[in-house]
Amino acid sequence: MNTAPAFFDVKKLTAFNGEYIRALSPEQSAACAPWLVAPYAPWRPEAFDKDVFEAAASPAQTRLALLSEITSYVDFLFLDEPVEDEVSWNKAMKAGAGDILSDAPAELAGVADWKADDLKAVLLAVGEKHGLKLGKAQAPLRVAVTGRTIGLPLFESMELLGRDRVLVRLDAASKKLAAQA
Repeated sequence: MNTAPAFFDVKKLTAFNGEYIRALSPEQSAACAPWLVAPYAPWRPEAFDKDVFEAAASPAQTRLALLSEITSYVDFLFLDEPVEDEVSWNKAMKAGAGDILSDAPAELAGVADWKADDLKAVLLAVGEKHGLKLGKAQAPLRVAVTGRTIGLPLFESMELLGRDRVLVRLDAASKKLAAQA
């Protein structure tokens, strides 16, 4: 017996939950299904692509603490435009972001094989051209493509989203940034 009042540690339970989610097999990731449809999913039902979700599920699973968080990690894949998160936008669109957003699309358009490793190499070269390391160079692209500063690995996300949709989003972000200047 203890005279101290009972204590319910939500933070610790959330951490335990995250450990259990990371231990799920790919087949068990179907437990996310309730959060991939209305009213939780912000995309149109016909925009959802099960194959794309299955490709994104594994990297997303390593970041989840609650199954309900899956929606915010994969929504950019099924929305016509990325979410507008002003905090993320303001954080990523610092000095040099305009240069990256203007040079990257032309370089990315020329990538023969739209794979994560090739996309990373291109962005690394664009960043070096402007004196930026990869982390600083990818921040504006991440927000332009996904709408957030935190999410799935950028280059795998770009691969899943596809060349055309990525280039459209980069162009839109570049125009938005130019309009703000």
